[in-house]
Amino acid sequence: MDARLDALQDRLGHRFADPALLARALTHRSFGADHNERLEFLGDAVLNLAVSSLLFERFGGSDEGDLTRVRAHLVREDSLHRAALALGLADVLRLSEGEARGGGAQRPSILADAMEALIGATFVDGGFEHALALVRRLFGEVIGSTEADAWSKDPKTELQEWLQARRIAVPSYRIVGTTGQAHAQIFEVECAVPALSMAEAGRGRSRRAAEQEAARRMLAALKIGDRPGGPLAQ
Repeated sequence: MDARLDALQDRLGHRFADPALLARALTHRSFGADHNERLEFLGDAVLNLAVSSLLFERFGGSDEGDLTRVRAHLVREDSLHRAALALGLADVLRLSEGEARGGGAQRPSILADAMEALIGATFVDGGFEHALALVRRLFGEVIGSTEADAWSKDPKTELQEWLQARRIAVPSYRIVGTTGQAHAQIFEVECAVPALSMAEAGRGRSRRAAEQEAARRMLAALKIGDRPGGPLAQ
């Protein structure tokens, strides 16, 4: 494990003065009382500040709304999960035997949480500049190679704004089913707009992803109905 932690620190670009912080960041609550949830809480705030700083630096002409949308894409579970996989966190997580047998080391939510905990641990160990350097290492290439207007609103946000503009109550979401093993579950979510008696389903590897897909389908259906001559047209 020590060799793997040494290699991880090389990939992070940060050597921990306090190795116990690194160990705690990689410890799931199923493993023991000294787990990573407090560091995850801290890391979430540090990540948002670091990403905001990088976006402020990169997109000097963009307004608050554009920057907020780009940040939301970067700090969401899917992005953190990909970063965790790229760093090889699945190989160094500390999980209970039961959680490990159930595929916990591959679960997107656990990996994303560990990624945030690592950012929090880096902040505690080395201060904000070291945490910022890590976030730049993780997301700098993506931030540097895109334009703010390429990051459209996510479907849930766009759907909510579409409905609110027409004074229609916001949609509701509920899980209607799950399939697959615990480490590779597929969620099915229903998005409903009761005021219009409409519902659409979406599927994804996380509840959030399924909700976004259901919202995308609902928005597409609403826009078709809102065309001239359509059932929703005024």
